[in-house]
Amino acid sequence: MDTARMGTGQIDTRQYTFCSIFRGAAFRGAAVLALAAVAAASPSGGASAAGSDETQRSAPARPANPDYAAGKAAIDAGDYTKAITLMSKVAAAEPQNADAMNYLGYSYRQLGDYPASLAWYQKALAVNPDHRGANEYLGELYLQMGDVAKADAQLAKLDDLCLFGCEEYDDLKAAIATYKAAHPGATSG
Repeated sequence: MDTARMGTGQIDTRQYTFCSIFRGAAFRGAAVLALAAVAAASPSGGASAAGSDETQRSAPARPANPDYAAGKAAIDAGDYTKAITLMSKVAAAEPQNADAMNYLGYSYRQLGDYPASLAWYQKALAVNPDHRGANEYLGELYLQMGDVAKADAQLAKLDDLCLFGCEEYDDLKAAIATYKAAHPGATSG
């Protein structure tokens, strides 16, 4: 699904579960408690945002930027030109805001400006290399540019980031499979 989503999805058991790795009953109980403690201690209660609010989770609380909120609303409405104007203001005012940069990449990609999209995804990943949304969307951009090998590299990065699976991994994996089915000669390199 290629939309600018506001959340990263739920933890799932796509490849393996934590408990299947470690068999001891006592260890499983301790692992569950440890994971619950980590989730409870996070500002979002264990939830995070994909491609949108990842950097703000770890940053100190700051007043909401009205341009950022309006830019997200413009993306939701499909007004990518307006989103670019608003998110550009955010990126200029907050040069460490990988979320705004990711949204700029997304908006430019929706308008077909792949060079600008690529530049903004790369800027977002320079600020936060583990930004799941930017990694997914960069992989989708590579597919649109016909570069399956680079899309696969982004999928591998997401696989490393998403130990328990995540929506970004699942979406990019599905997009790659769809692309390969539509382009039988496409290879990963």
